[in-house]
Order: sequence, then structure tokens, then C-alpha cells
Amino acid sequence: MAEFSLLDDSDLAATTAQGLVAETLARADDGELFIERRQTESFSFDDGRLKLASFDETAGFGLRAVAGEPTAFAHASELSQPALARAAATCRSILDHGRSVAVDAAPARTNRQLYGAHDPVAAVGFAAKVALLERIDAFTRGLDPRVAQVTVSLALDHQAVEIIRADGFSASDVRPLVRGGVTVRASNGKTSAAAGHGFGGRAEALSYFDDALWQEAAREALRQALVGLEAEAAPAGEMDVLLGPGWPGILLHEAVGHGLEGDFNRKGTSAFAGLLGSRVAAPGITIVDDGTLAQRRGSITIDDEGTPSQCTTLIEDGVLVGYMQDRLNARLMGGRSTGNGRRQSFAHAPMPRMTNTYMLAGPHDPGEILASMASGLYARSFGGGQVDITSGKFVFSCTEAYLIEKGRITRPVKGATLIGTGSDALTRIAMVGNDMALDSGIGTCGKGGQGVPVGVGQPTLRLNRLTVGGTAAR
Repeated sequence: MAEFSLLDDSDLAATTAQGLVAETLARADDGELFIERRQTESFSFDDGRLKLASFDETAGFGLRAVAGEPTAFAHASELSQPALARAAATCRSILDHGRSVAVDAAPARTNRQLYGAHDPVAAVGFAAKVALLERIDAFTRGLDPRVAQVTVSLALDHQAVEIIRADGFSASDVRPLVRGGVTVRASNGKTSAAAGHGFGGRAEALSYFDDALWQEAAREALRQALVGLEAEAAPAGEMDVLLGPGWPGILLHEAVGHGLEGDFNRKGTSAFAGLLGSRVAAPGITIVDDGTLAQRRGSITIDDEGTPSQCTTLIEDGVLVGYMQDRLNARLMGGRSTGNGRRQSFAHAPMPRMTNTYMLAGPHDPGEILASMASGLYARSFGGGQVDITSGKFVFSCTEAYLIEKGRITRPVKGATLIGTGSDALTRIAMVGNDMALDSGIGTCGKGGQGVPVGVGQPTLRLNRLTVGGTAAR
């Protein structure tokens, strides 16, 4: 991959930065200087007019020193020698109190590039972006007379990062990111319902101005909203559940994925702690975290510690075989980083985070899975959810769901929630579809006060006897 220095246009010389990093981390087990320049732009078009247009530009660094487990971290929003010197003095204080272990080797290098170095913020002018929002709004309103309100959003992100280590290692990456969305509120005069659909990734920004892409999002948002108009109260109780492909993988991400991050397992706070080599899911279940998918929202050429991303198998044929690791937790657990050390910005320290987490396809046709169910709930899309990492307990709300009766999808329902435990839910998977799909590029994962872009995915799944919360009597 092409290398560059973010210090070329700053008041901080690269040689000065390298010297301060080497001096600061000379007695550290690990650490790095993380430099970032970033531009973001966002728009919201609502009620037929532009409601929000914002632009932000930031630059800064985060300096981290690790001594055993204790970590010192200092950051500043200016790239200057005095600011870095103050940060270095702060970090050196931790080295007098930590206990040193074997120093970890520098990350491997890669020539792989998963996305271009294009700038989505500058690719299209302001007027063209507003004109696109107007076109999407007009198109969506013209789809159906029941459309009562339309909201269109667009977010553009151009992030350039550089990682410098005490041993002379340096790596850099430019990460473009685009996300768009359409939300529709439909009304039939008696009731109303709202739904949204989004799209995004790290592809060329101009590709998101393609008519087919945003028109598909508008139609899908409208379809879900119209389904909501006809939905009846969901029943409650224990029943078989059919999960759709793609975005429903958000349940997998939250209920299982976080529990497979290295820090929770090193500290013993995950429901999966100490279970490497044990069966934790039904046979045939394989789950991976893959940061190497070209142009996907959750992909990263290198992580925020400089380690190349990779495809990490977490559960293989139902057996737990790996965790997602950053450098610190991998070293303390006697392993190696899997390229999952991520941070929200230069003002945050890295931690183990997911990239694109998904379940591999199985042998069954989705129609075959549906036909096998005498009754149950079909959950096609999800909204918010809550998960307890320690116990693995989750509660997820369905934004689009239907009853299953005699092997057929019948009436739409609203107010359905799925309740269970991640480890238990994995054992209840009875059939895995051959239609694995990734989400449309909209996910943002929160952890420890930090948000990073992620991807999720799965095939159609049948789960036996899952608890469903609802408001109607059965």
C-alpha cells in the first residue's frame, strides 16, 4: 500500500515525531503515535427542504504507552512539537509504575488496498449534493399517495491516518466512507407507520449518486412503511423464529460478536470466556469477522495500531476457535493481534472491535426452511437492542415481522421483540440457509463510548423455541 506522512503539512517534523516516540516508548512494552486528519460532511433533507448541512475538519494525534497492562494515553488537536512533547511527558509517567513483559514485535506490512484513496467530501460540490437530496425527496413522494413525510440523509467521511512506532515502523491509510438513507412515514388516514432504508460503503462517492441505488432505498423504505400500516399486534410467547438474511445479522453482532472480543475474554467478563475449543453453537454454524472485504463499510486495510486486517474465524462448525484481538489483549493472552484494534478518532485509545461480522451460508434453500415451520415468527428486519456482555442476555425489537402459519408467511405484526441469551440462541439454530447476505452498509457499533463503522450479515436462519415479546394474547 502507498505510504505518506500526515506531518508533511504540519508544524511537527516527521523526524522530531519519530525521535519523541522512540524516547517515550524506549522502556514500554508497546505503544504508538496515531495521527489523524479528517473531514466530514452531513446533510438532512426533511419536509421538502434542507434542514441540516454541516462540515467539520479535525486533525490531531493520540500517543499511547503500554507497560504490562497499565496504559498511558494523551492526545491533542494540534500537530506541533510542543503538544507532542507534553503528551510524551504524560505517557512517560506510566512507565515508572508498570511492569514490563516481552516487547511485542512490529505489525506485519501489507501491499493490499481494499478501497481507493478518493475523497468523498470533495468529489461532488455542495450544490450537486443538495440537488441529489431534492431528487430523492421528489422521487419518494411520487411513489405512492400514502407518503406523508420523507427524510433523506447523506453523510460523507474522509479519514487519513498514520501510525508511528518506536522501532521505526510506520503505516498510513486513507479511508473514504459514504452513507445515505431514506425514511418514509406513510399514512392511510387512520394510522401511520414509518420505516427507513440506508446504503453505504467505501466505494467511490460518485457511485452513490447512481439513480438505481437510491431509488432502491426509497422503494424499500416505502415498502416497509406500507407493511407497517397493515401490521397487527404481535403475539407473545415461546415460538420458532425465522430470521431473514443480511441486516438481521445485527442480532449476531450484538448478542455474540461483542462476547468474542479479546478484552472481555481476557478479563473473564464474557459469557464465552475460557471456552476456546468448546462447542458453543449447533453443528454447521461458522462465524467470521472479516475486515478484508473490498469497499465494505466495516473494512480496514490496516487497523488503528497498524496491523493488516484479516478474516478471523471465531466459531467453526459450532466450536469456538478464536477471539478478535488488538495488540495489548493478544499479548497478555499469549496470542497475536487479528487486526481488530480500532478507535473512533485520535482522541481515543484502541480496543478490540468488530469489522464485518457474519455467519457463513449453510445447505438449505430458504423456501425449504420456511416450509419446515408449522408456525412461528418471521423477523425480516431489526431496530434497536440491548445486550449484557457478561450474561449474553439480549432484547431486540423487530421493525418488520410476520406470522408464519402452516409453512407460509402470512400477516405482518408490530411490537415484536426477541429475548434470549446469545450462547443459548446459537444452540437453537436448526437450519442455515444458502443465501448469506451482508447488510447494505449502514452499521455503526458503539463500545466504551466509541463508535466505529461495521458490517453484519447472515443467511436465513431457523431458531427453535425462542422467546418472543409482544402485546397480543396467543
